[in-house]
Amino acid sequence: MEFGYFTLSDNHYENNTRTANQFVSDIAEEALHADKLGMHSAWIGEHHFNSLGVLSSPDLVLAHIAARTKRIRLAPAVTVLPLHHPIRVAEQWATLDLLSNGRVDFAAGRGYDRREYLPFHVSFEDNQTIFDEGLEVVRKLWAADDRISHHGKHYSFDDVRITPKPVQRPIPAYVGSFSKPSIELAARLNCGLIVAPFAAAMSFGGLQQVADLYHDSCAKYANAPGRLMCSYFTHFADTRAQEDAQRARQIRYYRECVIPALPGDPKTAPPSYRYFVDMVARLQKVKPEDLTENSVLLGSPQRIMDTLKKVEAAGFSEVILYFNVGLKPHQQVKDEMDRFMAEVAPAFDGAHKRQAA
Repeated sequence: MEFGYFTLSDNHYENNTRTANQFVSDIAEEALHADKLGMHSAWIGEHHFNSLGVLSSPDLVLAHIAARTKRIRLAPAVTVLPLHHPIRVAEQWATLDLLSNGRVDFAAGRGYDRREYLPFHVSFEDNQTIFDEGLEVVRKLWAADDRISHHGKHYSFDDVRITPKPVQRPIPAYVGSFSKPSIELAARLNCGLIVAPFAAAMSFGGLQQVADLYHDSCAKYANAPGRLMCSYFTHFADTRAQEDAQRARQIRYYRECVIPALPGDPKTAPPSYRYFVDMVARLQKVKPEDLTENSVLLGSPQRIMDTLKKVEAAGFSEVILYFNVGLKPHQQVKDEMDRFMAEVAPAFDGAHKRQAA
């Protein structure tokens, strides 16, 4: 199992003195540190207007990282595809794939925050069909050797060929999923899948159930399953006081960043987001003691290792680790990354072991 660095650049906190500029600089340094430690990948989220996070252009940050590394894979987590024209998305990530010598993993999703859609004048209510069509267009443009035309519900163009072409044919593509329609779309388009364990537990019961649904959906469309990945909030704690502080940090993230961003009002949530209504209601009630392995990696190295062994047994090939959540200080983030790769990662086979050897 591989391990990667992951962030959503959460910075929407009360009485927060950390500037967006400082945090983006910290994230770039942490991603470079991940490469130095032998992590497999760096996954950087897209958020706009500090509605939750502050990093609006993961492609540019990853290009910065690409120029300073030779090995680590580079990925958005995720590209909020309905906010962008798919031709431009195909061009940008094909270019990064070329410049990084084939190190791009592409992940797309719809997002979940209406506030990010409004200034772009994109329909939040219709974003499922916009996303589905956009992802098909992006992958067709990458695969085509000649000019192609497309006439769909949301996008229409004639005689388009993108340049440059990606080095990887195809670029590995993933759908970031909280829902059954997204899982089925990943299966239909022959994409891999990325899920968040806390959402998987609330929506499906757990990661094993998500894996089963994905594999069943792949069989339905006669496609071989792609890679399964999940993200995990990650906190080390050696004492009860440290554990209490880390649990409080995670609860603060849910309450100040996540809940305001999710479509939790049953009167306004679009049909394709109805499952978030229950999720928000449950997050509003969550207490520090409720945080389990279904949502976080928290505690000693052995405790974290035990949880990850279950994730591996469920068929997940990579876990991307969210260390810098909840205003965790930058140096503490790097220290916990060091500790994970020294004390947890060696229990699993992966690129980190080959590099160490």
